Amino acid sequence: MGEMIVVVAPGQGSQTPGFLEPWLLDDARREHLDRLSDAAGIDLIAHGTTSDADTIRDTAVAQPLIVAAGLMTLGALFEDGRRERIGGIAGHSVGEITAAAGAGILPEADAMRFVRARGEAMADAAGRAATGMSAVIGGDEDALLAKLDTLGLEPANFNGAGQIVVAGELESLGALAQDPPAGARVIPLQVAGAFHTRWMAPAVETLREVASTLAPADPSLTIWTNHDASVVTSGSAFVELLVGQVSSPVRWDKTMESFAANGVSGIIELAPAGALTGLAKRGLRGVPTVAVKTPDDLQAAYDLLDANGSE
Repeated sequence: MGEMIVVVAPGQGSQTPGFLEPWLLDDARREHLDRLSDAAGIDLIAHGTTSDADTIRDTAVAQPLIVAAGLMTLGALFEDGRRERIGGIAGHSVGEITAAAGAGILPEADAMRFVRARGEAMADAAGRAATGMSAVIGGDEDALLAKLDTLGLEPANFNGAGQIVVAGELESLGALAQDPPAGARVIPLQVAGAFHTRWMAPAVETLREVASTLAPADPSLTIWTNHDASVVTSGSAFVELLVGQVSSPVRWDKTMESFAANGVSGIIELAPAGALTGLAKRGLRGVPTVAVKTPDDLQAAYDLLDANGSE
């Protein structure tokens, strides 16, 4: 078996004001982003350059922005036949839509239409209750899960490396922060809603309707699902998982275990990069990583692919 480079697509919270500026100096990339903006019906060039932190924190803006940035990075990464050298792809939360397009399951325009609907539906569901998310670092997982049960909270992201993101009503999150499990730190996140929990049930219904208008193809790259980190070979099954994922936890811990089991030899994270390579440094020690934050980082990604590309 040859070396295996996995491309990973980040989730919400990784965006920062102006992060697309350096990408838009290139006319071809600017045109690509224009097309993605048209498909989503939202001005992603403005949101990636001049919009402030509060504007791009809005779920309905953040999600299309992150997916578009990932698709633009993939376009650059796949140039000159390099797609053939990629061993697989996976995304964290909304990044799964980026991954679905990268794997050939959805055309880019459909991916953008889907993510626009996802962002709006999740923002709408979040507006129905005062909910949020907090990261819990360290401590015992079983003790934490038991405590969440008593507080009516749910685990949303199992990120590996001792990091679990929990979600639910703000009052309950406050109670957890005041009395955390032994050895754990609780850090409130800048997210306006309890994503990946039962509070997102209304969004699932909306997305099921949108999904019924899509015509997914089976993936032409290996793709793992957040649901249980298995490889999914059916495009329509992956789209069903994308719908259900909105109200079920992200198992990124298991996804990294799947990478390891498959002999991962390098990880390239799409823009806005950094979060997943950070988790990989702890969860997949010794595996080389490249976080593609700006076009200047593309060469390191190409070098990794070129070094590992020979079967």
